[in-house]
Amino acid sequence: MAVLERVEVAAPPRPRRRDRIRWSEALWGYALIAPTGLGLLVFYLWPVLQTAYLSFTETGPFGGPATWTGLNNYRELFSDGEFGRATLNTILYTVLGLLGVPIAVVFAALLSRPGLRGVAVYRTIFFLPVVTTPVAIAMIWRWVYNGDFGILNYLLSLVGIEGPHWVADSRTALIALVIVGIWTGLGYNLVIFIAGVKGIPRQYYEAAEIDGAGPIQQFFRITVPLLSPTIFFVSVVSVIGSLQLFDLVYVIAGGSNTASRANPAFDSMETIVYLFYAQAFQQNDKGYGAAIAMMLLVLIVGLTAVQFRMQKRWVTYD
Repeated sequence: MAVLERVEVAAPPRPRRRDRIRWSEALWGYALIAPTGLGLLVFYLWPVLQTAYLSFTETGPFGGPATWTGLNNYRELFSDGEFGRATLNTILYTVLGLLGVPIAVVFAALLSRPGLRGVAVYRTIFFLPVVTTPVAIAMIWRWVYNGDFGILNYLLSLVGIEGPHWVADSRTALIALVIVGIWTGLGYNLVIFIAGVKGIPRQYYEAAEIDGAGPIQQFFRITVPLLSPTIFFVSVVSVIGSLQLFDLVYVIAGGSNTASRANPAFDSMETIVYLFYAQAFQQNDKGYGAAIAMMLLVLIVGLTAVQFRMQKRWVTYD
């Protein structure tokens, strides 16, 4: 005869106890994110608010008290031809710099192919510019682009081509900056794209090979669609970084504000951040410089919003 044993089941926690547990977990969560939130408020939000206030003022010489001038700085900004030229240069640099994204995708696909030898060496070579200081990179490329004794013109002369003065010619100066920017960011983008390619199941490629698809078809039908979320992320980061270009312009154009402005191609290289630097720290016009910074913020937010709006048409999250 079977004996039925009485099994005691623990009673569910009472509502008050559950509420105390939830409050305790919530407090721990807020405590853990508090340092990050405090850092964002102190180092990001507060400077933005200060800059916004400063953009409506005119500061006196030698850091004197600021005087409220309303929209005067913005009126002057929209009638300033130099700001318009710097904005156009920045947007052109940003758009052309996006060419680095498909280049990085192609290299990531090649470096992720099974059986490729020396992958670690290739990755190290590509990543070296990322750990090199921007000033050092700019100085090296300034020598490479030199029109008289630069190595680039020397290589072109070997095939009978006379190279221009790359960073002293308004027709090639911006292109020269774009090449340096793409080369500098290639290693960082490669790390992200290689991680993305590694996350694509190999079964998709094996099935495609069985169906007769070649490497190019696999790239466009499997790699690119499944990598589209990563491509979108890298595109957003690249656009934001390109809009803040300063160090390359400063060093390649001349190495100082006076030497840069003496460069005959400076008008085709000047960016918004460089103009902000010149106005805020060279001309000591903090109010006008703050207005330039706020317009750059609006441009970054606007272009990022456009990218998020358009990503619904081509990014695949399935």
